[in-house]
Amino acid sequence: MELGLVELLRAAWIAGTLPILIASLPCSWLGSFHGLVLGFASRGKIMKSSSHQKFTVPQRFFSHFYVVAVVWTTLLLIATWIYAHRMAPIASEPFFYSDLGSYLAGRSNTFIFHRSQLINSENKFRVWLSVFLLLLMEVQVLRRLFETLYVFKYSPSARMHIFGYLTGLFFYTAMPLTLCCTCAPNVFKFGTSEVTEFIVKGRSSMQAIEFDWWDFVNPFSKLGWCQWIGAAIFLWGWIHQYRCHAILGSLREHVGKVDEYVIPRGDWFEIVSSPHYLAEIVIYAGIVFGSGGADLTIWLLYGFVVSNLIFAAAETHRWYLQKFDNYPSNRVAIIPFVC
Repeated sequence: MELGLVELLRAAWIAGTLPILIASLPCSWLGSFHGLVLGFASRGKIMKSSSHQKFTVPQRFFSHFYVVAVVWTTLLLIATWIYAHRMAPIASEPFFYSDLGSYLAGRSNTFIFHRSQLINSENKFRVWLSVFLLLLMEVQVLRRLFETLYVFKYSPSARMHIFGYLTGLFFYTAMPLTLCCTCAPNVFKFGTSEVTEFIVKGRSSMQAIEFDWWDFVNPFSKLGWCQWIGAAIFLWGWIHQYRCHAILGSLREHVGKVDEYVIPRGDWFEIVSSPHYLAEIVIYAGIVFGSGGADLTIWLLYGFVVSNLIFAAAETHRWYLQKFDNYPSNRVAIIPFVC
């Protein structure tokens, strides 16, 4: 049986999540496995020893993640948006489901459609929903690239494991693809066809793209309540992550001061040790909600994000407790009032 893009992405997210979940189990006999996973995932201040320095890269290479993310997400967004405009134009009837239950059911008895019209409407929904999700992620990765270049001041001695570096590159390649995986193969075929036609027949034979901006943005006026609530959740997390990153970036005024740390304060730092990770979880929760909650691939992506961030936040919280005797006792690692 031939594996498609969706199946490969699902397998990748499961394969990435399972080791983290196993390493997080409170079993003494898993201690060595926990240490192994932590060694691969550790970076910066929580990288405990220099025994694996030859397998590390500077932590400032984080910017590579977001360069890749911006380029790849932008390419996917533009290609999917043009495909949606050309191949799934808006008809007079709305095709966005305002009710989550209708979308989860797939075929609602409330509407009476010819079978081919229903399938066409569902395909349009998925294509334009992919554009919407990619647009949200574009806003996220652009801000993250700005922060790595102008907000964070990485210590010259800060390192991260090469495995974590490669995992980050994979994540920011596979994550945008996950948001449009249901229509990505058709988008690629469409793009390939357009490029081939341009090469063979020349520019004069190509269909001109009329940039009527209303036709490009009009589909978003038909978004349902699920998408708008998801966007609001996304924006809530986005704002708080920016604030927390600004706080972290202001802690080290002089990059050359190695191993000099202070307790961060302000915003969500008052309740958790890693509020920027908490905000990331909120951001992806908005993506899941905005997707309608029916796409298993996006849920698996969310599972990977949550497990990875909780694992990292637990180690960061442990480091803070060991580093500072006066660390606020009311703070937990990442989930307010829970852990």
